[in-house]
Amino acid sequence: MARHTASMSPSGGARRTLLRAGLTVAAAGAVVAAGGAAASAEPLGGTDPAAAAQGLTQALHTATSGGLGPVKHIKLDPLAGTGVDPLTNAVGTQVADFKPVSTAAVTGPVTSGSSLSELPLVGGVTKVLPG
Repeated sequence: MARHTASMSPSGGARRTLLRAGLTVAAAGAVVAAGGAAASAEPLGGTDPAAAAQGLTQALHTATSGGLGPVKHIKLDPLAGTGVDPLTNAVGTQVADFKPVSTAAVTGPVTSGSSLSELPLVGGVTKVLPG
C-alpha cells in the first residue's frame, strides 16, 4: 500500500490502550488529589482513612460535576431553529378512524433546541448526575 493511503488513526487495540492509559492517569490524579486533601487534614503522623475517603469523594465529585455539568445543558441539535435542520421532518399517518400517529412527538423536544436535561424521559435521570 502506498504511504499516502495509510491510515493515521490508531487501530482498535491502540485505542483501547490509550483509553486505559487515560483512565489510569485520571484515577491516579483523583488518588493524588485525595491524598493531598487527607494530608492537609492530618498535620503529621498516620493518615486518617475517613479523611482520605472524604477527599477522594470530593475529588471525584469535583471532576464529574465539571465534566458532566456542561453536557447536561448543551443544546442537542445545533441546527434547531434554522431552515436546514434535518430533524424537523416529521412523518405521520392515520388509518381509518384510528388516532393519527406521528414522529413529531419523539423528535419535537430535540428540534426545539432542548438540552439533555430537558428531554421528557431522560431529563429526570440526569438530575442524579452532578453539575
